[in-house]
Amino acid sequence: MKTSVEISYYPLNIEYVPPIRDFIDRIRKNQNLRIRVSGMSTQVFGEYDEVMGTITAEMKRSFEIPHSVFVMKVINADLDTKPE
Repeated sequence: MKTSVEISYYPLNIEYVPPIRDFIDRIRKNQNLRIRVSGMSTQVFGEYDEVMGTITAEMKRSFEIPHSVFVMKVINADLDTKPE
């Protein structure tokens, strides 16, 4: 099943940009996923199990930073309409 996830990451500390960039870079290592980054969120597209497995693993790593917040929207369709 194809899925699309929109995810926003809010590390609640003064130095918030490096952890966000690191999270996105780690997700991008999975070449089976398509990633779109904007100023407000990151969109991840691909097969459900692969998308959710990658996001779950990388969220867990990000939770090593105290007070990290993630907000996600998930749909059971591939909404990637932009060419790479």
